[in-house]
Amino acid sequence: MNATLLKASIAFVPAGMLFAGSVSFFRKGKKSPASVLQLLGAGFLLVIPLTHVCEALRLVPWMQWGLEHSAGHYVDLSGAVVGLTLFPLGYLLQAFSKSRVREPSSPGS
Repeated sequence: MNATLLKASIAFVPAGMLFAGSVSFFRKGKKSPASVLQLLGAGFLLVIPLTHVCEALRLVPWMQWGLEHSAGHYVDLSGAVVGLTLFPLGYLLQAFSKSRVREPSSPGS
C-alpha cells in the first residue's frame, strides 16, 4: 500500500468524525450560524485527506498533486486554512451562545 494513501486513510477517520458530528448537530434543528460554520469548517477539513487520496491514486493528474506550487497543493492548503478557521469559530460561537442562555437573570431586573 502507498504510504500517502495510508496516511490519508488514517487522517480521514477524525475528519469524517468531525463532519458526521457537525451534520448530526445541524440536522437536530440547531440551524444557527454557529452550526453552519462548524459544518462548513468540517467539510473543508474533509478536503485535506481527500486531496491526499487523489494524490496517492494519481486521480486528476493535471492538478499535479504533490508538487509545491501546483493547483493540488493550493486546494489542500486552502482546505486546511479555511477549515481550521471556520470550525473553531463555529464551536466558539456555539459555546458563547450556550453560556448566554445559562446565565441567570439578576434579581433586580
